[in-house]
Amino acid sequence: MKTKRHRMERDSMGEIRVPRQAYWGPETQRAYENFPISGLRFPREFIKALGVIKTASTETNLKLRLLSPKLGRAILRAAREVLEGKLDDHFVLDIFQTGSGTSTNMNANEVIAHRANQILGGKVGEKKPVHPNDHVNLGQSSNDVIPSAIHISALEGIQNRLLPALNSLQLVLGKKAREFNSVLKIGRTHLQDATPIRLGQEFGGYASMVEHGRRRLETAGTRLAELALGGTAVGTGINTHPRFARLVIREINEMTGLAFREAENHFEAQGAKDAVVEANGALKTAAVSLMKIANDIRWLGSGPRCGIGEIVIPPVQPGSSIMPGKVNPVIPEALCQVCAQVIGNDLTVTVAGMSGNFELNVMMPVMAYNLLQSIHLLSNATKVFTQKCVKGLKADEKRCREMVEKSLAMVTALSPHIGHDRAAEIAREAYKTGKTVREIAMQRRVLPAKTLEKILDPWKMTEPGI
Repeated sequence: MKTKRHRMERDSMGEIRVPRQAYWGPETQRAYENFPISGLRFPREFIKALGVIKTASTETNLKLRLLSPKLGRAILRAAREVLEGKLDDHFVLDIFQTGSGTSTNMNANEVIAHRANQILGGKVGEKKPVHPNDHVNLGQSSNDVIPSAIHISALEGIQNRLLPALNSLQLVLGKKAREFNSVLKIGRTHLQDATPIRLGQEFGGYASMVEHGRRRLETAGTRLAELALGGTAVGTGINTHPRFARLVIREINEMTGLAFREAENHFEAQGAKDAVVEANGALKTAAVSLMKIANDIRWLGSGPRCGIGEIVIPPVQPGSSIMPGKVNPVIPEALCQVCAQVIGNDLTVTVAGMSGNFELNVMMPVMAYNLLQSIHLLSNATKVFTQKCVKGLKADEKRCREMVEKSLAMVTALSPHIGHDRAAEIAREAYKTGKTVREIAMQRRVLPAKTLEKILDPWKMTEPGI
């Protein structure tokens, strides 16, 4: 005897077949069939945030005596299973779906309701005694749940993963700045030789870039801390208890350890997604900084014999399938690719952020996907870059000293003493003859030898003054 592979369920549009073992119901099934587009799914962080919201909402509705203890306990158990990732296989919907994310909110409601009914001894597929809309979604709407899930998952990712990764990188870059402070090297502008700097000054600049990026994300996080919960359909709070938002956000804060608060204006929170656009902009800025740092390190470590070669990048794997012994800067290259992806994601989020038509943004799923992917990628790539590249960087001091002395830009220090035009003549002659600026200046006796020695001290050129 064959086992039935499907069961029949009914919603406002009629009957539909649902896989027999699925915890989702008819609305999820319709969306699953309607959107076979990308195969991309909401990440674990977002499903966890939905579990947090449904758990906190149920706790709140129990406190407000809007749910019976029997139903509430079953819903709580099912919602916590969503939070813990035990039911992830039942969240099957494509990112490219209804722009409000209603399908995914109903996916959560149906999974939790069916699981709760199973816990209570009922059959999966029935809407009793627990109903996905009447009980699991009580006091909520997709229009305030989905934006809140975006904010919760994003802020958790930034606070718990990305900021620690950036802080670690900043500390390691700062340590390298101190370690390399005595290493003189040539500066470069327009990819051409400039006046001397200290390698430590260069790395101090990198550390400051990361610090500024971290602060931008912290600032953006204060806006992500606003939650739309309590606004329900259009921001008016229809069909929700007046104390619901305050109590549910208190529960969310206890569960996450973060400091969320009710949106100052629910119409802004649901009609616009400016906080998400701002946060993603801060992610893009961090990516721009990290790409500059990674590319500089690639250039500074180029060689090992025919490049700049001022630093030595830790070797982590063979670099070529045809050239024996070749080692490439693969860790910085991976970070650069991540940064390119994050920068591209920002454009998607920016365009999606413009789609707040009247009282609701209708591109929230794709915003969520790109925002959370950027947080995930930057967190992991920054950690790898710090551990497998920056920590092991070494300076080639001999190479640095050689290039400082060869640089034509050394003549800059002479300019205030002999004039710009005479200094330029010395630079041209040095380039033409292959000699150093010091050698030409000594030959021409433009200044006494002791004075020249003092003026052409590269260390003094790394500090303000004449």
